Amino acid sequence: MNVKIATAQYDVSFLTDWQHYQQKIERWVQQAIGQQADILLFPEYFSMELASLFGQAVYSSLSQQLVELQSLHQAFLALFQGLAHQHQCIIQAGTFPVQISSGVYRNRAYLFMPDGSTDFQDKIMMTRFENEQWFIQAGDALKCFDTAFGKIAINICYDSEFPLLARHQVEAGANLIVVPSCTDTMAGYHRVKIGCQARALENQCYVVQSPLVGEAAWSEAVDVNVGAAGVYTPVDRGFPDNGVLAMGVINQTQWLYAELALDNCATVREQGQVFNYRDWPLQQRLLA
Repeated sequence: MNVKIATAQYDVSFLTDWQHYQQKIERWVQQAIGQQADILLFPEYFSMELASLFGQAVYSSLSQQLVELQSLHQAFLALFQGLAHQHQCIIQAGTFPVQISSGVYRNRAYLFMPDGSTDFQDKIMMTRFENEQWFIQAGDALKCFDTAFGKIAINICYDSEFPLLARHQVEAGANLIVVPSCTDTMAGYHRVKIGCQARALENQCYVVQSPLVGEAAWSEAVDVNVGAAGVYTPVDRGFPDNGVLAMGVINQTQWLYAELALDNCATVREQGQVFNYRDWPLQQRLLA
């Protein structure tokens, strides 16, 4: 089964009002749909540009912006739910910091389906910034989502650097892992990129990264953002020799498109030059 994915190198804007944001998102979605994309992927924390709607006292405060953003949470959900249904596509809408209980927030990645249904994956592994400065807490469940194109999994940025998470999701049936990311250094970007490529190699699956890009000096949370979108594959017969199906231009605002042949994951696991996926359990012999 082939599917066309659009992965965003999304730029942070200073917004004037909600309509400004809605029109921006609609333009992005319409552009991808115009290229016949079936799945749209946005970056981690791309929703933080919404903090600009509340004024300097809010967007310059790490804690206060989390509080105020909750008033836009339902509108955010309704916007993407409506667009996924209208265009009959799947949208992974980056991440939104969601309040779970008083003073408790999680970095949540929503998946919007063409039938109007919605599900989510919370970030599992938290960075030092999230732990020590922003106090956003880790999720407690790892999921795999059923779609018309088979099972899809989500690794949120730093999650992609931990192989057991992806392994669990692939063993649950995922042939595609999407990775919304937000990194403020080239080293951070490369850590996630290398993690994505390693997960694709180990599991003989597709991994697709979407980075936040551009500078937003006004933002306390996402002031500097660097990276390039990438579509990574198994490194084996029938796939690119370097495991890179498509790569965006570093720090450029753009969609990156790629055609994924998801059924080829099963083929390479059965007939490949190597059997990374099958041979994974053999590592346990040394640890028993």
